Amino acid sequence: MDGLQLLKQLATESIKLVFFDPQYQGSLGKLKYGRNCRLKARRKLPQMRDVLISEFLKEIERVLQPSGHLMFWIDKYILCNDIKELMKGINLQLVDLITWHKGKMGMGYRTRRTCEYLVIFQKPPIRAKGIWKFHNVPDVWSEKITGKNHTHAKPIGLQKRLIETVTNESDIVVDPTSGGYSVLTSANEVRRNFLGCDLLG
Repeated sequence: MDGLQLLKQLATESIKLVFFDPQYQGSLGKLKYGRNCRLKARRKLPQMRDVLISEFLKEIERVLQPSGHLMFWIDKYILCNDIKELMKGINLQLVDLITWHKGKMGMGYRTRRTCEYLVIFQKPPIRAKGIWKFHNVPDVWSEKITGKNHTHAKPIGLQKRLIETVTNESDIVVDPTSGGYSVLTSANEVRRNFLGCDLLG
């Protein structure tokens, strides 16, 4: 299912937490390292132009409850170049950033990639007290993925910790671009409900 259509079916201000991990078209233009098999796998995924990512963000803003959170996965190119432009006109405030150290060396033309970034946005009113339950989440999280089932697999442990931190049991966690469904696994393990989809099933 198309994730944008899923979001449009959700009631306004009905969700506490959304994870969003789009496939950035622009990033692939910078990843010209030759004929790497992982890069080929990424190119097979449906690519998202910035205008489509912005449409997703508008719908995410709409469905988030006041003081709800968006966990937005990005790479270093988006972090340095595009994040402000993507968030233009979106009424969500950046409140934190977590660097995920993958525990392995990736590709790179100059420096080798070992990290991705999770930018944490909150819908106003901006609050931590009574909303953010745990205060021992490090801003650099090391977790190696085992049994990888998707080219964009994400860390179950980190996602579980964040789900526990900003939601309660039986709350709904949404992931409109689910990929390998790591958010589903994370939500199930901490007894949260899940809504998500992906174009590739």
